[in-house]
Amino acid sequence: MAPRASWKGYIKLSLVSCPVKMYPATSASERITFNQLHKDTHNRINMKPVDPELGLVERSDLVKGYEYEDKQYIIIDESDLEAVRIESNHTMNIEAFVDEDEVDVIYQDAPYYLAPDGAMAEETFAVLREAMRQSGKLAIARLVLTNRERVITIGARENGMFVTVLRNPSEVRGTAEYFGNIPEVKPEAEMLQLAEKLIEQKVKPFNPKDYEDRYEVALMQMIREKLKGHKPIIAAAPERGNVINLMDALKASLGQAKPAAPSKAKAEPAEKPAAKKPTLKEAVAASKAAAAKPAAAKKKA
Repeated sequence: MAPRASWKGYIKLSLVSCPVKMYPATSASERITFNQLHKDTHNRINMKPVDPELGLVERSDLVKGYEYEDKQYIIIDESDLEAVRIESNHTMNIEAFVDEDEVDVIYQDAPYYLAPDGAMAEETFAVLREAMRQSGKLAIARLVLTNRERVITIGARENGMFVTVLRNPSEVRGTAEYFGNIPEVKPEAEMLQLAEKLIEQKVKPFNPKDYEDRYEVALMQMIREKLKGHKPIIAAAPERGNVINLMDALKASLGQAKPAAPSKAKAEPAEKPAAKKPTLKEAVAASKAAAAKPAAAKKKA
């Protein structure tokens, strides 16, 4: 099944434009989630809208309201929202270019992939993509998503482009409230050198596959054990030693740390793709099938 675009429109630079499609770059579909059930019936609970005067109401009777004063609302309907039409509803109009490292990570919010919409758009798309790649620049544009205009960055990524929705400056908290009371401490030169050596010993190329979600793995293991009728195995957290002296701790850490493997200049062969972990539905089906086998064997006997 082909992926479904979450937005379609145009990317525009001056008089040059081409149709594009945008797709979410991340998915939480494989994340373990829980439903709320009644403790006796185990029926799933439905969350239904309730009016404090009328009680249970139909969702078709709900409207949008903006609270301009305490408990005072102005009603906004779909025709009002449709009337608010600006260029960024359907066009990513590039306003400027910035260096890739100028965009502070704290402003980066949701990631998306951008692809050309149709064969006729591919040449223009490729020209814009390669121009940004070779110049090392990110484009700054605006885009309307879920009835809000958002500032975005656009950059080259493999054969396509990568869009990052940026947070509004009003959404980012200042540091003074959190860092203002931290005293300025000048570390001792020897301890600083030991800490730097400890960092050097642990330097390695970043691969997100090396950092699996251990809680998610343990959660899945617990669910599988419960499906089999076993008591969940509770993994004990490792004990933490008491650090008495920072200098001794740094020296001891350097003695325990193993040097990272040196990076190889030659290109390594592409590693084999890791086996796909079963989803929760697949795990449930496998557990039911395993439980059914002994019963079937008894009937045959």
